[in-house]
Amino acid sequence: MTPARRSLGQFEFIALMATLMAAIAFSIDAMLPAFPQMTAELTPDAPNHVQLIVVIFMLGMGLGTLLVGPISDAVGRKPVIIACAGIYCTGALIAALSQSLEMLLIGRLIQGIGGAGPRVVAIAIVRDLYAGRDMARVVSFIMMIFTIVPAMAPMIGNVVIQAFGWRELFFVFMLVSLGSALWLHIRQPETLVPTARRPLRLRLLAEGLREIRGNRMVVMTITAQGFAFACMFSTISSIQPIFEQRFDAAETFPYWFFGLAMVAGCSSFLNANIVGRVGMRAVITTVVEVQFAISAIMAVTNGFGLMPEALAFPAQIFWTASTFAMLGLCMGNLNALTLEPLGHLAGLGASISGCIATLMAVVLSLPVGQSFNGTNVPLATGLTVFTALILIIMWRLPKRQ
Repeated sequence: MTPARRSLGQFEFIALMATLMAAIAFSIDAMLPAFPQMTAELTPDAPNHVQLIVVIFMLGMGLGTLLVGPISDAVGRKPVIIACAGIYCTGALIAALSQSLEMLLIGRLIQGIGGAGPRVVAIAIVRDLYAGRDMARVVSFIMMIFTIVPAMAPMIGNVVIQAFGWRELFFVFMLVSLGSALWLHIRQPETLVPTARRPLRLRLLAEGLREIRGNRMVVMTITAQGFAFACMFSTISSIQPIFEQRFDAAETFPYWFFGLAMVAGCSSFLNANIVGRVGMRAVITTVVEVQFAISAIMAVTNGFGLMPEALAFPAQIFWTASTFAMLGLCMGNLNALTLEPLGHLAGLGASISGCIATLMAVVLSLPVGQSFNGTNVPLATGLTVFTALILIIMWRLPKRQ
């Protein structure tokens, strides 16, 4: 580790990485309270289509991840994040000025492509400096801080919407993106030294792809990430409509979401303190087993009318909290398991894993969100299937490379 790479203190480094990633999550969660207004203005005849505002952003982010990692391996981490901030702001401006759902979705797609930079390259920066359980620990601390912003995002979004309207949210997104990029530019030294860079050549990319495809551990953990992301995307897409239509709690939704999302931050903190002793695989397997059981109970009791109405809302809160807790305990560990064998091509590895996992999640979560019927049964069924598939992967994961 060169002096230039370690000159930023760990506390500020973690805060910076968390802010870069949180700016992207803020772009998703702050939109949730705007769903009713956006539905009424842009898609009143097909209310479930408003969920595409989240899904299309994810799609753009998934597509962008395939490029930003290899580019960052060739030219360095900082230039890519700064350039992506410009793309992100361009998409946000298009969305803010849009007069139709179609134009808004185009802006969100471009915004998502720009959002791929901080999402992927921030993880590659961490991998430049840390490995194995140390990396999982640092990622967990990042996720803990990162959670605070998206947890507050619906409340912040609601304030902006009530004061100015939903379009002004996109100008707030631009300010957050530009601010975090400026912080990175001023304070964080480049972490990828010139001697470790890989020229952006198709032959080298193909070799990297073959290496990743030939590593069973990497392929399986990327697939597990895809199912975990599907749990997250499905929950985020469906949670506001569930609170609004099933429980008539649209006005209090931002506050419930804050408390529920903070569970993920606490679980990330817990993971940072236990992963070194327990191990990444054991943590993932245990929490996914618990979540599978809870989701299956929710699917059966709600699907067959066995859930007492007096318990329906408390059960929803408990289940959603358990989902966020699972994500907080799993995502950092799955990332670390995937990138551990790929330290020599961290950017490409982060790009491919992020792209595949995100596109998987978009495809899997889209029918869950579009199947919303005023109940939580489609979401519960989806999460039951996704967690079951994660478990199968974890049980079959090779013990050694």
